[in-house]
Amino acid sequence: MRKRSLLIAATGFSLLALSPVLSVRAAVVDDSWADVRRDRRLPLRIRWPDGDTPCALIIHSHGLGGSRNGGDVWGEAWRQAGFAVVHVQHPGSDTDVLRGGMTALRGAANAEQLRERIVDVQFLVDEVERRSRAGEPGWVRVRLDALGMSGHSFGAHTVQALAGQRYAVAAPGASDPRFKAFVALSPSPGQVPNAFVGVTRPFLAITGSHDRDPLRDSLTGEDRARVYDSLPPGQRGLLWLAGADHMTFGGNAEQRLRARFGPLKREPVAVEDEELHHARVATITTLWWRAHLLGDATAIARLRVPAGLGSGDGWRQD
Repeated sequence: MRKRSLLIAATGFSLLALSPVLSVRAAVVDDSWADVRRDRRLPLRIRWPDGDTPCALIIHSHGLGGSRNGGDVWGEAWRQAGFAVVHVQHPGSDTDVLRGGMTALRGAANAEQLRERIVDVQFLVDEVERRSRAGEPGWVRVRLDALGMSGHSFGAHTVQALAGQRYAVAAPGASDPRFKAFVALSPSPGQVPNAFVGVTRPFLAITGSHDRDPLRDSLTGEDRARVYDSLPPGQRGLLWLAGADHMTFGGNAEQRLRARFGPLKREPVAVEDEELHHARVATITTLWWRAHLLGDATAIARLRVPAGLGSGDGWRQD
């Protein structure tokens, strides 16, 4: 209950205003889908909103070394606001890589794994479309005209590619027109000229003052924030959270990594304020989805001057 109370207090409004029905217990299902063509099985965590009315769907991609547990704070907030959510786990860049230590983790951050992630998501959308059109329970509810894509860190790279960012080495044709809007938590700047010129759909970048890259100390929150300036104007947003670090944006309800030293160390202020940061991200992203997937006029108005941001936080959109 504490997290939900913080979310309401931090933003000045309740998610009750966004979704007419909230359940006490989340409708969460763990599953796995097999991409037979690639002989690849994808673990999934699927969240269903209450009721049986049509709903938008958001696919979430975890960071390097993560799993389908990634982004559970956001996923539950979005579910309570009326969205279906699929958290996908990517073999080859998931928790299994952690067994090999930092060397293996760094090695998994490569173009081949990015291509695999892109195809993972495209396969999932194909399968959602098939199940929806076949009238399968649950999936028949999904609005195929209201699909969103989100991700953290390496998952943000996945989002950026699917949104239309150009990479020197990623698979051509990665941009997927079936997605209507995007959220990238801890995005990375482009490495080729005009990398973001093809990102023409609503794109929200989220970072903060301690959002360095655990694998590359040279990448900072300020670097990540410059993604906003690289995007074509008109449908872009940037949320900046003072004191937030890289692990803040993983969105885990029970953060396991509290290291005080080494590449995965946490900033004390980030640990202390994590629940407030989580509440702000959950609320802003919920408004973003409602505005850009559903065309909700109330959400559009609230995004102009979001309530509940802290001292040193920042919000930009155009």
